[in-house]
Amino acid sequence: MNTIGQREEDLFDAARQITDPARRAAFLDFSCTDDPALRARIEALLTAEDQADDFFAEGATLVTRTDASLRLTRTRIPLEEPPPLDPLRPHAEETIGARIGRYKLVQKIGEGGCGVVYLAEQEEPVRRHVALKIIRLGMETRTVIARFEAERQALAMMDHPNIARVFDAGETERGSPYFVMEHVRGVKITDYCDQNRLTLPQRLDLFIQICHAIQHAHQKGIVHGDIKPSNIMVALHDGVPVPKVIDFGISKATEARLSDRIPFTAYAQLIGTPAYMSPEQIEMGGVDVDTRSDIYSLGVLLFELLTGRTPFDGKKLLDAGLEEMRRQVREIQPPRPSALLHGLDTPALQRAADARRARPHQVIARVRGDLDDIVLKTLEKDRRRRYETANGLAMDVQRHLNFEPVTARHHGPFYRLRKLARRNRAVFAGVGAVATALIIGTTTSTWLFLREREARQRAVAAEQQQARLRQQAETREQITSAALLVSQERHDEADAILADVALTEPTMEGAAVFRAVGEWHAIHGRWKLAADRFAALLRINQLEGPDVSTLDYLERGPVLIELGDMPAYDRFRREAVARFAGSSTTFADRIVKISLLAPADDKLLDTMEPLAALTTHAMADAEAAGQPFEAGWRAMSLALFEFRRGQFEQAAELCRKSLASPDGNAPRTATVRAIHAMTLVRLGRSDEARAELVQAEEMVDAKFRGRPDRGTPVQGFWFDWAFARILLREAQTLVGPAGAS
Repeated sequence: MNTIGQREEDLFDAARQITDPARRAAFLDFSCTDDPALRARIEALLTAEDQADDFFAEGATLVTRTDASLRLTRTRIPLEEPPPLDPLRPHAEETIGARIGRYKLVQKIGEGGCGVVYLAEQEEPVRRHVALKIIRLGMETRTVIARFEAERQALAMMDHPNIARVFDAGETERGSPYFVMEHVRGVKITDYCDQNRLTLPQRLDLFIQICHAIQHAHQKGIVHGDIKPSNIMVALHDGVPVPKVIDFGISKATEARLSDRIPFTAYAQLIGTPAYMSPEQIEMGGVDVDTRSDIYSLGVLLFELLTGRTPFDGKKLLDAGLEEMRRQVREIQPPRPSALLHGLDTPALQRAADARRARPHQVIARVRGDLDDIVLKTLEKDRRRRYETANGLAMDVQRHLNFEPVTARHHGPFYRLRKLARRNRAVFAGVGAVATALIIGTTTSTWLFLREREARQRAVAAEQQQARLRQQAETREQITSAALLVSQERHDEADAILADVALTEPTMEGAAVFRAVGEWHAIHGRWKLAADRFAALLRINQLEGPDVSTLDYLERGPVLIELGDMPAYDRFRREAVARFAGSSTTFADRIVKISLLAPADDKLLDTMEPLAALTTHAMADAEAAGQPFEAGWRAMSLALFEFRRGQFEQAAELCRKSLASPDGNAPRTATVRAIHAMTLVRLGRSDEARAELVQAEEMVDAKFRGRPDRGTPVQGFWFDWAFARILLREAQTLVGPAGAS
């Protein structure tokens, strides 16, 4: 059957299952926008099917005799037994107690437009309860599984306490794709907040955790694409509410383009949660969807946590039809949350206030101002004006909770003074008391001289304390201003502010700003300024785990080498090894490779033995878990380690293992080829070495001919390419010109 006939058959089969005329018409509007003739043919088929049903129903009659008289009775005769359930149809449900692979279905726990969710028991290699979601799709299972398999490679990199893990994927005997996820026992976040009458600060604390989870996914190159309350479950752990984001990657793995075969379930999935979709997402293909679409959905969630409603009413959007739905989301500006609350009738406002443990006028006053501005910034139609990152959104919410100026709002003098007073009530009260004491002291008589002197000493101490607090407040203001400028991509102005900031205490917000400005200098080749900003970053970034802190070391190492300051680089790598050699981090491979961008002496190599052992174990674990991306990077680090200590056969074998990784990460491949070329020369295989060198040169030259950028986790950050260029230069010196015989 040709493609056109197959599409017509699929659309007819999907439309005939829709009994509601309005929804059937909306589906045909959506599916046949650019093909009126196709729509006419499908409507003709639907009409013919209805007429055929009526014909057979009317012809099926029986003549029956009663005791009183003869009469004709129209009786529906079943012409044949109902057809058995087609095992290939995606709408078929599984039987409780059935086994799907190594999972036994225990009970059905949820159902939606996308599929059915079962509680299942995993029987091997460990026994545990999981959530098994069977997807309802009208496309080839192989296509869906292939998409999800690629997505699962990225999902495997995620490890966050607020993200439910995806364990497995496959297809049932019926041919429907399924996904196995961590079973989260809890309720959706909006229900939890209302049932427990959480205050606004308590709701914002949960929201900040969700933002951190989304940021973790974005750093791994993953966009959720379906953030809504039903995908965020809250459960109690030791009496503490912990939100967990579920269905990561499933929406992306099951999406299909409009040009593909589109069953009604895909349309139902689209219109299922339009209230949470960004303007670019609801266009379905007009603009690529990136992390800023998730920022928009987080804004809708924050709006609902504050008010109990979404900016656009979901039911009205569905009733309006597809085109009107798109127009409203694209063009109509959402209301301020405080304005929406103010416009509620008295009973509805009272219910919203009771659910937040406040009086009606209090809940409006607490939302008005900072929270209004934060929400509207996330809901900007132009995604360039939203928060750049989920962490940026979380930090602004945290600033509001800390009575600090937020970046979403213009900072006037009165606004900053009011925030300073809210943060330092005790200090302002103390200053007033000291001033009063000084006035009274100057009016006392001589016999109170000693008391006056003691009061004056207390005043001096209070002034010194006030000066210290003022300095800390000014430093926080400077960091906040610099963060705002970075979010607006005004890095030069942010850098000018940082030049006058002397941070001595750990701070996550300050670390984020120094990191962003340092990267900006590095990708533009300003190595001295980049080295200074990264040095400050390593001093103050003491609050985050090894995943982030080891990445900061990866950024400073190549900068020092490109700067040509080898003594500073040698001190830097010895400090890095000393800091992490005694730990059990799974990111030891990063410290190994950053410490060996230049030849090392035997003493340093000996101290790196524990880190190399950790890297070997981590590589084996990644291979066993089916994570070629992680295994390939760790093999590269071990190859460099073996090359530096003269174990060339082992180095060559590790190079081949890394190059065999199927994920095709470009900067890692270029780096491994440079290491391999140097290893082959040491083994006396010069021709092979030059061939490897040529390929590495082509990849590095092609990258640095383009416009410099920060990069991504999947395609490689800027420092990954810096590693490749540094080791390529060493390989060119060792191997000789690529054209030499």
